[in-house]
Amino acid sequence: MLTPLLIATVLGYVLGSLPFGYLVARAKGVNIFEVGSKNPGATNVRRVLGSGPGNVVLFLDALKGAVASAWTLLRFRDSDASGSTEAGATFLNLPVSGEEWVAMGIAGLVGALLGHSFSCFTKFKGGKGVATGAGGFLVLFPFGMMIAFAVFGLTLAVTRYVSLSSMLGAVALAIAAIALKASTLLVGVTGAVALFVLLRHRTNISRLLAGTESKVGQTKSRPSTSPSTPKS
Repeated sequence: MLTPLLIATVLGYVLGSLPFGYLVARAKGVNIFEVGSKNPGATNVRRVLGSGPGNVVLFLDALKGAVASAWTLLRFRDSDASGSTEAGATFLNLPVSGEEWVAMGIAGLVGALLGHSFSCFTKFKGGKGVATGAGGFLVLFPFGMMIAFAVFGLTLAVTRYVSLSSMLGAVALAIAAIALKASTLLVGVTGAVALFVLLRHRTNISRLLAGTESKVGQTKSRPSTSPSTPKS
């Protein structure tokens, strides 16, 4: 089972590493790593370039997580001598059980989160993984994600802080996994992802405590920078 998990993780990482935030901003003549919060996530892209580019990045980042999780859930079946397709699910000619396929989906999502946050295409700089994680868990744990979306939306409506909404949404997902008695693996992964999201938002936490965190509706003036490769 180690080989399928490793392949799922590596493919997920490569997919997650696609720097859509950087590419969309670059197409507009902006190096997203040098403006705003210097983060290539959808929130910073929206703040700097507007809702159109921001929504595009949000969709594409979420799609990375969804695809990284979903492709491993496809069943590849061997045919027996009679041509039946009920001989059993396999991956690379190895028999794989239903639980192992789910584990591969989770491995793909973990890889995508790492790729998004530490992209090999942008000198291991990246976003905070919220949209990518949401896309993946929407495939793997849809009911839990509905709860997380509700918490995110309510927090955003009340506070207008995307960062706080994202963190509480991630924590809500982990709590939902426990409350809904999800598998031990899923409970562990949602908890680890919630911690990961909190750690990636540590500068936002500092700004929230200092009262300097940007709210939805606050805009940054668009810079006159030209596209360039992110600096180390």
